[in-house]
Amino acid sequence: MGGKQDENEAYGKSAKYDPSFRGPIKNRGCTDIICCVLFLLFILGYIVVGIVAWVYGDPRQVLYPRNSTGAYCGMGENQNKPYVLYFNIFNCIVATNIISIAQNGLQCPTPQVCVSSCPEAPWAVDGSQLSKTVGEVFKENKNFCLPEVPPDMNVMKSLEQELCPSFLLPSAPALGRCFPSPNINFTLPGYGWIDNTTVSKGISGLLDSINARDVSVKIFEDFAQSWYWILVALGVALVLSLLFILLLRLVAAPLVLLLIVGVLAVLAYGIYHCWQQYRTLRDKGASITQLGFTTNLSAYQSVQETWLAALIVLAVLEGILLLMLIFLRQRIRIAIALLKEASRAVGQMMSTMFYPLVTFVLLVICIGYWAMTALYLATSGQPQYIYRVPNPSAPGCEDVPVNKSCDPMDQSKNFSSCPGLTCAFQGYSSTGLAQRSLFNLQIYGVLGLFWTVNWVLALGQCVLAGAFASFYWAFRKPQDIPTFPLGSAFIRTLRYHTGSLAFGALILTLVQIARIILEYIDHKLRGSQNPVARCIICCFKCCLWCLEKFIKFLNRNAYIMIAIYGKNFCVSAKNAFMLLMRNVVRVVVLDKVTDLLLFFGKLLVVGGVGVLSFFFFSGRIKGLGKDFENPHLNYYWLPIMTSIMGAYVIASGFFSVFGMCVDTLFLCFLEDLERNDGSQERPYYMPKSLLKILGKKNKTPGEGKRKK
Repeated sequence: MGGKQDENEAYGKSAKYDPSFRGPIKNRGCTDIICCVLFLLFILGYIVVGIVAWVYGDPRQVLYPRNSTGAYCGMGENQNKPYVLYFNIFNCIVATNIISIAQNGLQCPTPQVCVSSCPEAPWAVDGSQLSKTVGEVFKENKNFCLPEVPPDMNVMKSLEQELCPSFLLPSAPALGRCFPSPNINFTLPGYGWIDNTTVSKGISGLLDSINARDVSVKIFEDFAQSWYWILVALGVALVLSLLFILLLRLVAAPLVLLLIVGVLAVLAYGIYHCWQQYRTLRDKGASITQLGFTTNLSAYQSVQETWLAALIVLAVLEGILLLMLIFLRQRIRIAIALLKEASRAVGQMMSTMFYPLVTFVLLVICIGYWAMTALYLATSGQPQYIYRVPNPSAPGCEDVPVNKSCDPMDQSKNFSSCPGLTCAFQGYSSTGLAQRSLFNLQIYGVLGLFWTVNWVLALGQCVLAGAFASFYWAFRKPQDIPTFPLGSAFIRTLRYHTGSLAFGALILTLVQIARIILEYIDHKLRGSQNPVARCIICCFKCCLWCLEKFIKFLNRNAYIMIAIYGKNFCVSAKNAFMLLMRNVVRVVVLDKVTDLLLFFGKLLVVGGVGVLSFFFFSGRIKGLGKDFENPHLNYYWLPIMTSIMGAYVIASGFFSVFGMCVDTLFLCFLEDLERNDGSQERPYYMPKSLLKILGKKNKTPGEGKRKK
């Protein structure tokens, strides 16, 4: 340190003094140009995939239901008929996956017609009405027959050809379809083709499979009643997060000390509790030799050896922590001083606290574009129609090509001598260039999602690192801090280092894709009885998880070096890694102290908002007045959980900025120790608190400038 040669040459030589260095280098060139070109070409291809999906896709399959001819309800000629009515919905094979129902429709061998509203009252064709005309019997319910049914057609014939429904049940719309309402007290006339028991069971099964409507309506009502209070809770989370970071300048040392003492106290109580349990069971003579081997893990709580082992483990951890406090107290003081300096840096550049909003917007664009592209790709294809007839053995239906393709616009074939013959919609074809390449295009989209998301996160890290590095390397603070440090870092990063960010993001993306593939393989092998294969997959998953964590750590520090020196990704990653390895003990101490502090901060913000939301939305806070009265909700836990999740997202966004600030200042601090020695020609840039801890001082006057 302090300009001396590092004894461990295995991790490279210490940084050399450079009289021209004044912080983030402004005269720099573009880095990783090949990767930049590759990334831009990939984005261009991603846009082409989106255009192909938009041309061939049809998301109306998900948004709107279809009638028997494949026409959408709620669009075009059916603009005022947004719901579909099934003549005999109990013939439907109800899927348990609601999304699948929305996309593929209920697989019903029964006619479907678009209606303006669902039936509100029960109704059925009476036996005495079979000889009458459709216009007479369906006078008030003509809307529920197929549009092409002539009014003078015989009712019996219309029922045989399935042109009109034989009965109607009071229904409510859900997923754009008319589903029978619950608690129906209605007895249908005793026709041979309708069984009352079947109707009752069908309604029961239907309601069991699709019961989301009432819940979704109640959830929507709860959000409508409580949305402004949820925003208040999120505002409280924002204020608490900001105050916590700014107050670290004053309370970092006592807070870290309190947290360390708290951890030691918890471990000490654990040791005491294990000793008490061990002594009690030892006096009773409860030993593992009496219990033997068992798969009931809770049984091991009643033997003395279990508590003795736990006592030993906790005692070892307690001893290690005490030794670390004794021998690493100097490094802990350095970590606390860096935390204070990070709080000061954030206070000087408040705009950095709101940069996560930019990252959030960019992430929404990336995820939204992928979601829309995937939706359009999944719904690509041309509509297919097949002949359908209720009774293929009926007179005149012998030669009908049942389940063969047909043209719904050819009315001569739709209405032949075969009773009930229709050209019904079956689904969408999987043929064609886009459809045949659908899987490959979806894979391209998933790769695009991960690469763009990781690039956006990398952009945020590099921009923040550039801003905070300009703070550290300002010799006189705040006079020497650039006017717009965040904006300058943003423009500099986009202009020169898009390729380097894409390089790091691509490496991380490939590892994440490999993890997804392994998760898929593990899911497929979950029912396998081969323990060796499961063990190998588990080992691979563990290795890839560790690799992903390491790459994230390396990328983060590489982006800091890129922001400061403007070199390419590989050189920056190598320099950052070597610098950290030359100061590995400081790295571990600072990392753990920062993690402990930020964990406590998140716990404070999320826990505070959660407790406040619970007492408010559950009505436990009285006397607030009419204007502040808690809303009446169906599920009071819903706004509570929303507030807690929102508070966690806000706290994570603010603390990620603070964490990036700590990491950037730490690397700058290590570089400062190696570059400078405190002399008049090479003064330290670190704050006086760190100089005091290290027992160093600058020989220049406090207000003096560096020699040119």
